[in-house]
Amino acid sequence: MSNFLHSGAFGALDKEFSSYDDAAIVILPIPYDDTSSWQMGSDRGPLAVLEASGYMELYDIETQSEVFRKGIATLAPIECSRTAPEVLLELVYQRSKQVLTDRKFLVGIGGEHSISTGIVKAMSEIYPNLSVLQFDAHSDLRNSYEGSAFNHACVMARVREYCPIVQVGIRSMDSSELANMERDRVFFAHELDRIENLTERISALLTENVYITFDLDVFDPSIMPSTGTPEPGGMGWYQLLSIVESIVAGHRIVGFDVNELMPNPADKGPDFLAAKLIYRTLSMIFKEK
Repeated sequence: MSNFLHSGAFGALDKEFSSYDDAAIVILPIPYDDTSSWQMGSDRGPLAVLEASGYMELYDIETQSEVFRKGIATLAPIECSRTAPEVLLELVYQRSKQVLTDRKFLVGIGGEHSISTGIVKAMSEIYPNLSVLQFDAHSDLRNSYEGSAFNHACVMARVREYCPIVQVGIRSMDSSELANMERDRVFFAHELDRIENLTERISALLTENVYITFDLDVFDPSIMPSTGTPEPGGMGWYQLLSIVESIVAGHRIVGFDVNELMPNPADKGPDFLAAKLIYRTLSMIFKEK
């Protein structure tokens, strides 16, 4: 595959560690933000994450590893501005399927949350016994919103058509979504600190192969204000990562995405958090591998 980046690559890696042919990991930027409900700007998220990633230390303390040595290639962004969401699904699906066919570990960077559907579609064709773990403030289970079944508010309703889902951190939804919700597979934000054996209960609902989707508004706005719909009462950094660590230890993580960063030029901290989330998650996954 020739359409990958060296300049502006994730982690500011040189060619030795960012060549597509040699990389175990591939970053796919998807700068799409055409169905957001309130504040727009998540289409600028992928570039902001890539820029911030160049300032990370590449040694991960918790895993005592340097996952970049596995090779992390960064693809050129999908050209998807002013694209209908159903067309976006196909564009993302085709690019994702190509990466997976090349036996790479895929990380998507949005853009709004609707970018996940095309990736999961491709994942479901490659990995049997797949489930999706969603970290999000919003349930995103509407069958249709603003005239589209592929709106960002419908993403998990579409994802569930390909495989089972487990939802963590939810604290905002419309009453119409209750009929679509599988209550025993949802862990609301206000319950997390009161649930005994939380990670074990989440793990028990997941299958052998797990895809993770991180909507950054799952975090509390005190550490992640740069989202289109920040919701109070979100998760903390270590709270979320402790769950991820447990799931990584008990399941095969086949890919993940990070989405909904709406960068603020006056505050680069959230951009760095998003980049660090990607690198920390990769460090945990490849340490287990």
